[in-house]
Amino acid sequence: MVFESWLTPHQEGDEEANTPSSVPKQFRSQTPSLSRAEREAAGHRGHGQLRFSKDLSRAWVDVKIEGVNTAEINMFHIHCGKPGILGPILVDFSVATDLKSNLADGMFSVEIRNEHIVKTTEHGHGSVIGAFTMGCIIPSPSLSGAKPTKVLTVAGMAQMAQSGDLYFNLHTTGQTYYGDIRGQLLPAEKTTR
Repeated sequence: MVFESWLTPHQEGDEEANTPSSVPKQFRSQTPSLSRAEREAAGHRGHGQLRFSKDLSRAWVDVKIEGVNTAEINMFHIHCGKPGILGPILVDFSVATDLKSNLADGMFSVEIRNEHIVKTTEHGHGSVIGAFTMGCIIPSPSLSGAKPTKVLTVAGMAQMAQSGDLYFNLHTTGQTYYGDIRGQLLPAEKTTR
């Protein structure tokens, strides 16, 4: 299974100036913010793929970033949520790789395994940060009880992708809360030769 995404400022949920006052300091911008129109004019965009192994034990992410100063990138995630919805973080790429070195040339590549999803979900457990990393809920019944179950596996991530519920979100020091560029993950279009 292959999913792809075109990341742009126009898929972000809102302007950084509208960040709610209740947002913790670590999720607030530390440098001046640019509007969507200013980021678009500066060429902020990206294209990426999310590929799953046939046995759903791992996934590979490849994203090319353009126009964004890579020195200003402070977070990069896969979130769960429909278009326009700000959702919780499913994969924090910083638990799988060093973001600064991986993004230095504008190309990002990483392999994701179950432990990266679990580590993201456990990060900040019991703290205010936990609200942002609480994981994605599996919207189906479970034999383990009536309590909703969280996605903790690459197979669960694949199910969320098939439902159109995942997106890439690249955050910078000037666009920390909503993100600088975002792209919904959709099934890759098949090309014919």
